[in-house]
Formats: sequence, structure tokens, C-alpha cells
Amino acid sequence: MRTRSAVLVPAAIAALALAGCSDPGDAASGSSSVAASGESDAATPAASVTPFDVTALSEVPEVSSLVPDSLKESGVLRNGASADYAPGEFMDTDGQTPIGYDVDLIKALAVVMGLNEGTTTHAEFPTIIPALGSKFDVGASSFTITAEREEQANMVSYVEVGSAYAVAAGNPKGFDPTDPCGTTLGVQNGTYQQEYAQTLSDQCTADGKEAISIMPLDLQTDVATKVIGGQYDATLADSTVIGYTVELSGGKLEQVGDVIESAPQGIAVAKDDEQLAKAVQAGVQYLMDNGYLTQILGAYGAEDAALTTADLNPAVD
Repeated sequence: MRTRSAVLVPAAIAALALAGCSDPGDAASGSSSVAASGESDAATPAASVTPFDVTALSEVPEVSSLVPDSLKESGVLRNGASADYAPGEFMDTDGQTPIGYDVDLIKALAVVMGLNEGTTTHAEFPTIIPALGSKFDVGASSFTITAEREEQANMVSYVEVGSAYAVAAGNPKGFDPTDPCGTTLGVQNGTYQQEYAQTLSDQCTADGKEAISIMPLDLQTDVATKVIGGQYDATLADSTVIGYTVELSGGKLEQVGDVIESAPQGIAVAKDDEQLAKAVQAGVQYLMDNGYLTQILGAYGAEDAALTTADLNPAVD
């Protein structure tokens, strides 16, 4: 199980996003009260880090030869990401510029693919995969690889991340991560954690216990604020995010329990574009083999999440 140590990066506290990976098949149903650059009283300003310098890279012929001609002509690798999930993808202090390790990964991938640049544009989670092949070339937005998702897109694995719980400092609600039955749990809409929470709740009722009140919201900044404010007992999110946002919360949040349900995450490519998927796979593998992926992740304290093999559509449960 891979874990990470949290670091502080510049963020206008959309960086407080306690996100998981979105399921593009799910519709949004939660409320949203924080803007994309949304400031939240649940986090504090952070010190800057130095992201990986992509000028250290150059085109790799074995990779660029796989890139589709149409992409070579455009010269731009367009990534769609929901930029409210630190440290993977979130907004810089200007509230407009996406930053994070997925953003840096796309820039690096574009270089080794022989393209002019890799760009990341903010998009809501459910809209990213449907827009592949038209608005976006790839989706690097902390997508957990699932069998359902592999039916919708090609997925190239690059990190493995678990889930973890966070509560308000001191755990005033007495939340027990080993027995969440009867609690109120905040999750991000359409995430793996939302699905897992429902599985846990079903088990609670099967055991004759009270169901979990699952509260999905569109923005995890909102979820965190409600946990801190006492409306929710806890939140369940990606382990990298929990560790990161505990640091950003200025002592208002804390992790409880162990990391659970570790699973690979992947870069999404349109299902009908196998050529681009193989080019992405080759590019990610090159970055892995030469230690660059670890450096990209390490700038955000997430180096332990790096995989060593970039699998295309790996077998998952």
C-alpha cells in the first residue's frame, strides 16, 4: 500500500479539495458554494514548492513515433482535470491557473511525445471522459481505474492511492473508522469513495445496524468545511488528499484510522483512440523508467504513490 507525506504548496484554497476520483457516469447532485478559486476558512495559506522542471526533458523518438498525426499537427496535448483536488490538480493563488502533479505530468508527457506543450483546463469531473477525443486529448484527474471506467475509456496506470478518513481536530464526534455505521459521512459526488461508503452502509444494515448518512457534494472544499463545522462526522477521500489537506487545514482536520482500499489511478484516453493510448503508455513508462515520475510526484510529497509499470487497461476488480 502506497502512502505519502504531505507538503505545502501555493493554493487559493480550492487546495482544500478532499477529492476522490470521479465517476463520469454519475450526475452531480450536491450543492456547491465555493468558487473554482474558492477560499475556505478550512485551510491556511501554504508555502511554495518547486515543481519538476520539464526543460530537463527532450523528445523521445520511441514515444513520439507512436503519436497520432493529428496530435503532432496540433502540437498540444490537451488535458481535462477537475482542478479542485490537491495535490493532484488544483488552482494556484491566482484562482485561474491549474497546478499539481497531474498538471506537471502532462507537461512532461507532452515533451517526451515531441509536442510543443501540454495544457490543463479545468472541467467538472463528470464531463471529462465524455469530452475525450473532442475537447480533450487526455484526462489526468486522479481517476481510479475501475472496470466500469475501462468500458468508457482507455486507462493508463501511473500511481496507486488508497482512501482515508478525516475528522475535525480532536474527533469531537467520536468517529470510529472501524465502525462508521450510523454516522454522517461527507464525500465528493461521483467518487469511488461515494460508492465505497454505500457498500459500507449496506453492510451496516445487513448487520442490523443503522445506515450511514452519505452526504455527496460537488466540491470537496464544501465537504471539508462541513466536517470542521460539525455538520458531518467525517469525510472519506483519497489518502494523498487527506494527508495533504490535514496539513493545509491549520490544525482543524486530522486523519483517523489506516489507509484502506488501495487502487491504481490512470490517465484516461478516448476508447476509440488506441494509438494515442499506446503513445501515452509509452511516454509514462519512459518517465517511470528514468525516475522522472517520482520527481514529478515528489515535488508534492506524493513520490511513494508512483507505480513502476504503466499498464494499459489493467485488470481490476
